[in-house]
Amino acid sequence: MEKIEYEGTVWAINHGLPEPLLNHCIKKLIDYGIKKEDIVITDAPSDVKIGTVVVDIWPYHLEVGRVRTVRNDSYISGSVLIIELKTDAEGAYIG
Repeated sequence: MEKIEYEGTVWAINHGLPEPLLNHCIKKLIDYGIKKEDIVITDAPSDVKIGTVVVDIWPYHLEVGRVRTVRNDSYISGSVLIIELKTDAEGAYIG
């Protein structure tokens, strides 16, 4: 499993998803080498800098990107990695 290279805060973008999914996402990011204390779950990251890792949380995968451009309060990131989220037959997150 590859490790995600990062510095500072890793922004995890929550689109109003349930807590069990968010907890599983934190676990997966830790598996990829990100420290728990560096992960901030938010719907709108602030003070984003070029090179910052941003993770879009979706129900079945995490899309990991690195910020390439910042304009005003907006940023553009390029996809670095897709992390698949797996569930068991009852829908509980596994792996």
